[in-house]
Amino acid sequence: MKDPLVIGFALLAVDIALWRAGFPRQDTLRLVLRLVIFAFYSAVLFGFGMNPLSPAPWPDSWLRHLGAQILEVLWWLNGARLLTQSLDAVFVSRSWHKERLFQDVLGALVFLAAAVASLAFVLNIPVRGLAATSGALAIVVGLAIQSTLSDVFAGIVLNTTEPYHIGNWVCVDGVEGQVMEMNWRATHLLTSQGNIVIVPNSVAAKAKIVNNSRPATLHGVSITLEISPQERPARVLDALEQALMGIGTVLKTPAPYALVKSASVDSIRYEVTAYVDDMAKKSAVTNELYDLCYRHLDAAGIELRPLGVPAPPQLAVDRLQRLLGRIDLFRTLQVDELAGLSSKLSRHEYEAGDLVVGSDAVTDYLMIVESGVVSVEVTTPSGVVEPVRLGPGDAVGEAGVLAGLPVRAKLIALTRTVIYRLNKADLTPVLKRRPDVGQQMCHVLSQREDKLLQLGSPPEAQVVTEHSLFDWLRDGMRKLHDLTI
Repeated sequence: MKDPLVIGFALLAVDIALWRAGFPRQDTLRLVLRLVIFAFYSAVLFGFGMNPLSPAPWPDSWLRHLGAQILEVLWWLNGARLLTQSLDAVFVSRSWHKERLFQDVLGALVFLAAAVASLAFVLNIPVRGLAATSGALAIVVGLAIQSTLSDVFAGIVLNTTEPYHIGNWVCVDGVEGQVMEMNWRATHLLTSQGNIVIVPNSVAAKAKIVNNSRPATLHGVSITLEISPQERPARVLDALEQALMGIGTVLKTPAPYALVKSASVDSIRYEVTAYVDDMAKKSAVTNELYDLCYRHLDAAGIELRPLGVPAPPQLAVDRLQRLLGRIDLFRTLQVDELAGLSSKLSRHEYEAGDLVVGSDAVTDYLMIVESGVVSVEVTTPSGVVEPVRLGPGDAVGEAGVLAGLPVRAKLIALTRTVIYRLNKADLTPVLKRRPDVGQQMCHVLSQREDKLLQLGSPPEAQVVTEHSLFDWLRDGMRKLHDLTI
């Protein structure tokens, strides 16, 4: 019969080779194969008198006695390793695999128990005496690694209380980022600049933690504005609330709100808050909130200007010129041309709930929203949708003015709204003098018609099949306004 020492070391060599080579590739199969080898290894030890629960045999032969001691100690250590892997595969969730804290702590405890057991059973060393004599050394080591121990115990607290998980967007100690890894020492955050920031667990346990991913479908978006104290807060809040009504991508519950945050002799701070259901929407909604607040404040006659500087007086005609100048259709017009068009504008008021324009109506005038919020409802094969809401500075009706096309949308005032109208006849002289203005208008209108096409509300079929939208709109503008360009 072969020597049991040779068989034992051979089985250990096979097990180490499998572990180093990573064979089989699947972790579960590799663990099962290593457990089978460990079972044969245990059978060899117990079958030939090398019981790991007692001192090694053959005290008369120091070489064989040493070999048996090595096999028995390695039995304890290898068993501890396989035990931690088995517990990790059966009980530990996938998130704990990434965090690794409990896995590392559990493995350390199991290995410590295996080391103590091998000293007590195999080497027959009195553990109590060893613990007593090593007390001073433990104190010295503990003082040397107290910061590391603080991180470990803080990590245990963080993983127990679970203030955040892998993948959450959090702000820890003033650092905002996505949690990429949690281990026994630190939390790894990926910032929006693409950098990895390592926050020690001891720091994270003491810091204020803001988890932006909880709840998963509710995220707040807030902006702060400083307005001159000369402006009455009621007027400012009314304009900001209309700005909140003009954005349709936020949640209705909880309701968005605007409030006075603080006041001083220099300025009054206002905070505007809305809620979205997806973290990815926060940047777009923040930018849109700033734009809408600016437009509605300007429509209410409240300008964002240097604090402490008195506002220069403005004439009514200047206000209408600025209103026209903010529209994409008239960006290329000169000041005198804007002044001429502003004198032709007619003012119309609507109360909340009033119908501004019915669906499929062909208007011979351009409508420019001066103040308020207008809902645009489009009928699609799947039902009525609201692709956009109009606010101050937005225009609608270009299709009828330029090419005689219907609006193909129902416009309803959501708040008290003021709309200025510009008739087609007043626009024709400008188009004849400035062909580039007509080209610009066709570009803007073709983009809008393309969006309607994507919503399932296309223009006439021949527009898509025979000509491009731009060419078709340009031909319609030439016929409608009797242009020779």
